Amino acid sequence: MIRAVIFDLDGTLLDRDSSVRSFIEQQYERLKPNLSHILKENYVQRFIELDNRGYVWKDKVYQQLSEEFSIELSPKVMLEDYLREFKHYCVPFVNLHSMLHNLKKLGLKLGLITNGYGQFQLDNIRALKVEDNFDVILISEWEGIKKPNAEIFHRALSKLGVSANESMYIGDHPFNDVEAAKKVGNKPSFLHLPPINYTLPV
Repeated sequence: MIRAVIFDLDGTLLDRDSSVRSFIEQQYERLKPNLSHILKENYVQRFIELDNRGYVWKDKVYQQLSEEFSIELSPKVMLEDYLREFKHYCVPFVNLHSMLHNLKKLGLKLGLITNGYGQFQLDNIRALKVEDNFDVILISEWEGIKKPNAEIFHRALSKLGVSANESMYIGDHPFNDVEAAKKVGNKPSFLHLPPINYTLPV
């Protein structure tokens, strides 16, 4: 019997592709005095390519952008803008709030495990207005361990008070989420599409 559902954040609850595009388009406008020699779409597309769906940290992304486009503004200033502003562009997947509400109504415990920097990821969770839905939130920086390491899954299960076979893990990465959850004993679900409706084995 399923007693808990544990989620990934980026690409699962947060529509990261839409969020990144919205953010980077507006970053170009904010920093336009220093970026006007670059076509906006070139700046946007290159950021998205270098970002690699969030798996390259932005200090390296902005350093590369600065070198490729001869940007006089320092990479540090662009990174600070990212850290400060990204939360304002967080886009939830369709029906996110009603889905979480319905799971809670079923009496299920909810957990969240995300890789990333602590305050940055927490700001994004709060921007989605979902923090209060979760019984447990684990962010890799603050835990000192990250997916796919099994320990972070075991830690979430322990805090939720459930066993692996009593939980379902939902994420979008085939290795960090799905394969890692399988090894722990969670029932994994791989998302190719936004999490609109879930059918849970109960």
